[in-house]
Amino acid sequence: MLSFPRLLLIVFVSGVVLTSIKGDAQNQPPNSNPTPAQSPDQSQTPGQRLTLTDAESIAIQNHPQIQAAAQLASAAAAQVKEVQSAYFPQATGSATGTEAESGSRIAAGFLNSPAVYDKFADGVSVTQLVTDFGRTHELSRSSHFHAQAEQENVVTTRADVLLRVNVSYFAAMKAQSVLHVAEETVKARQLVADQVGELAKSSLKSGLDVSFAKVDLARAQLLLVQAQNDLQSAFAQLSNALGYSDQRTFQLVEEILPGAPPPDVAPLIVEAFQNRPEIISQGLDVKSAQSYATAERDLWFPTISAAGVTGLVPIRQDPLPSRYAAAGFNVNVPIFNGRLFNAEHSEATARSHAQEQFLRDLQNRIAQDVRLSWLNVISAYQRLSLTQELLDQTTQAYDLAKGRYQLGLSSIIELSQAQLNLTEAQVEQVSAQYDYESQTANLNYQLGRVK
Repeated sequence: MLSFPRLLLIVFVSGVVLTSIKGDAQNQPPNSNPTPAQSPDQSQTPGQRLTLTDAESIAIQNHPQIQAAAQLASAAAAQVKEVQSAYFPQATGSATGTEAESGSRIAAGFLNSPAVYDKFADGVSVTQLVTDFGRTHELSRSSHFHAQAEQENVVTTRADVLLRVNVSYFAAMKAQSVLHVAEETVKARQLVADQVGELAKSSLKSGLDVSFAKVDLARAQLLLVQAQNDLQSAFAQLSNALGYSDQRTFQLVEEILPGAPPPDVAPLIVEAFQNRPEIISQGLDVKSAQSYATAERDLWFPTISAAGVTGLVPIRQDPLPSRYAAAGFNVNVPIFNGRLFNAEHSEATARSHAQEQFLRDLQNRIAQDVRLSWLNVISAYQRLSLTQELLDQTTQAYDLAKGRYQLGLSSIIELSQAQLNLTEAQVEQVSAQYDYESQTANLNYQLGRVK
C-alpha cells in the first residue's frame, strides 16, 4: 500500500503533466462541424476552396458523361428533321451530255428503246410527296418522342453525376474530420506516453505502463496513416466526380445538416414516379415505339407523289427541241412483297410491348430504391443521437479513468481502454454526421430532386 507522502508525490507529478492535455480527446458538440485537417503534404498546398454548390456547377460544365449525353440528344433532335424532310419538295439539278451514232437506239437492257442523240442539256426536277396516308406523320411523332427521351437522358446523366459529386463531397468531409480526430489522438497519446515515461524514470510507474502507453500511441499512429490515405482516396474520387483527369485537393466548406426525414414513404414513391427522369424517358420511348409500330402498319397504304421537270437543250441534234418541260403524278400501291410489311409491323408491335414492360420494371425498381433509401436515411438519422450519447458516455468514462490513473487507483489498462473507446466514439460520431448527409443526398436523387 502506498504511503501518504508517496501518494501526494504521484498526484502532484501526474497533475502537472496531465493538465496540459485536459482536452486531449474531448468530443465536438452535437452536430458540430469539425475543423478539416490536411495531411502534411496538403498543409503546404491547401487547394481550392470548394462548396457543394461550386462542386455541382463544375461537374455540370466539365464532366464528359454530361457532354456526351447532350451530344446524343442533339443527334436525336436532328433525326426529327431527317424524318420531316419528306414533307418538303425534293429538287435536283442535272446536266447531261451525250455523243451517239446518228439514229442509234438502246436496244438491250430496257423494255423501251429510246433514241440517243448528240446533245448537252441542263434542267431541274422537283418531286413532292402528296400523301402516304399518315406514315410520315407517325414516323415524325416517333422520332420526336425519341428526341424528348434523349433529352430526359441528359437530365438522368446529370443527376447521376451530381449524386456522385454529393457522395464524394461528404466522403471527403468525413475523411478530413477523421484525420483531424486521428491527429488529435496522436498528440494526446504522445503526451501520455511522454508523461508515463517520465514517471517511470522516477520509479512512479512501471515498465508495463510505458509499454501500454507506447502500444496506444502506435495504434493512434496507425489510425493517422489510414486516415491520411483515406483522405487522399476521397479527394481522388471527388476529382473524378468533378470531371478532372488528375487528382486535386480542396478546402471543403461545411453544409447545413439536413432536417429530420419524412415519416412516411408512400408520398415519396408517388413523387419519384412523377419526377424521376428515367421514368419520363422510358414513357417517351414507349410512345415512340407505339408511333413507329403504327407507321409500319401504314406501309400497306398507297403513296401519292407529284413530279415536274424542266430544262434547256442548248446543244442538240434534230429533232430535239431547245427546251423541255413535263409534270405528272405517281401512285404506288403495295400488292405483295412476301409478307415483308406484315413482319415489320409485327416486329415493331412486339418492341413497343417490350418497352411497356421495361417501363413497368423500372417503376418497380425505383419504388424499391426509394424504400431502401428512405430506410437508410431513417437509420442514419437515428445514429446521430445514438453516437452523440455514446460520445458523451465515453468522454465521461475517459475523464474518470484518467483521474483514477492519476491517483494511482487503476492500472494503465483501464486508461488505455478508455482512450480506445473515446477514439472509436469520436470516429463514429463524425461518420454518423456525414453518412446522414450522404444518405439524404441519395434519397433526394431517388425522388428526382437532383437534376
